[in-house]
Amino acid sequence: MTLMTKIRKFCLEQPVLLISFLAAVITMLFIPPDREYLSYCNRTVLIQLFCLMLSVSGLRSVGLFESATSFLLTHTGNIRRLGLIFVIVCFFSSMLVTNDVALITFVPLTLLVYSHISDEKSRILTIVLETAAANLGSMLTPFGNPQNLYIYNIYGLSAADFFRTMLPAGIVSLVCLVLLCMLLPKTPCTANTIEKQPVSGRRCAVYLGMFVLCLLTVFRIVPDWLCLSAAAVITIAADYKLFLKVDYALLATFVCFFVFVGNISRTESVGTFFSDIINGRELIVSALLSQIISNVPAAVMLSGFTGNAQSLLLGVNLGGLGTIIASLASLISFQFYRKTDNSKTGKYLLVFSAVNFGMLFILMIFTGIMNCL
Repeated sequence: MTLMTKIRKFCLEQPVLLISFLAAVITMLFIPPDREYLSYCNRTVLIQLFCLMLSVSGLRSVGLFESATSFLLTHTGNIRRLGLIFVIVCFFSSMLVTNDVALITFVPLTLLVYSHISDEKSRILTIVLETAAANLGSMLTPFGNPQNLYIYNIYGLSAADFFRTMLPAGIVSLVCLVLLCMLLPKTPCTANTIEKQPVSGRRCAVYLGMFVLCLLTVFRIVPDWLCLSAAAVITIAADYKLFLKVDYALLATFVCFFVFVGNISRTESVGTFFSDIINGRELIVSALLSQIISNVPAAVMLSGFTGNAQSLLLGVNLGGLGTIIASLASLISFQFYRKTDNSKTGKYLLVFSAVNFGMLFILMIFTGIMNCL
């Protein structure tokens, strides 16, 4: 593989990183690097993301998620119940392990189960609903997705403020997902085709301990430097290869957007323009911008121009619905499905758009009504 081919492949696989890098470089032409650049990056967010990725990768490596799913699936009897279990598992697991990890874990298992079920419509709908469930479930905890972790830290939100803001939309989301699962048929099926993997109790306990330490850091009980030190030591001792499973592209994307937003904020005319556009319209502007550049960079970009953390938090999370790029986690499911035999990508995108834009419309209306009360 030539160097140009590798570069092209990297750009196709990491479009948001490429865009954020170019945006940062362009602003650097107007605001040359100086000492103020050191204040741009939120160290705590980067450390928490890094440590959470390590702990979740460790838990996946010992087969914890697969074993739990295998246990749950043995209790299914038809396609509707099967889909409902997958959707609920994605919804609640994403609160702890993030939306992308939930989809990386459970979508391949779904495809494995459906390889024994000849029902393409149900397969597509199940994966689409799983994707929506992971994106919506992850919005209910500060560590469920990167944009939550960022906003939670950058605005110094309390846990009570966070849950008070997100819980109503989360409950409505779960109700909508359960109702949509009723569209799946009650066709009998067997879902016990997943082989159970033995889970290493000792290593599982170690990674669970590291995960709990990460949560204590998110809730500001344990300092970030201690969490980083402990996570590094544990990973080196338990399995140093986990360092290779960290999504460094996501961390680099955050750094690039930190630089971009920091430089934009120092440009008075541009900063005033963005402040005027978003002021009082945080919910709709953040949701719309997420459709174009995805919700993580939208959160980082808009945070520099508004003090309304609650509306921004809701906007970028609900904005993860809609287009296939509104949440990059949605691309994970699409890529898994696209690579399967006899995949129908056109039909998948049609069902995906109908479900996501439909739920986006309902949740935006609900949130708007709640804000008026």
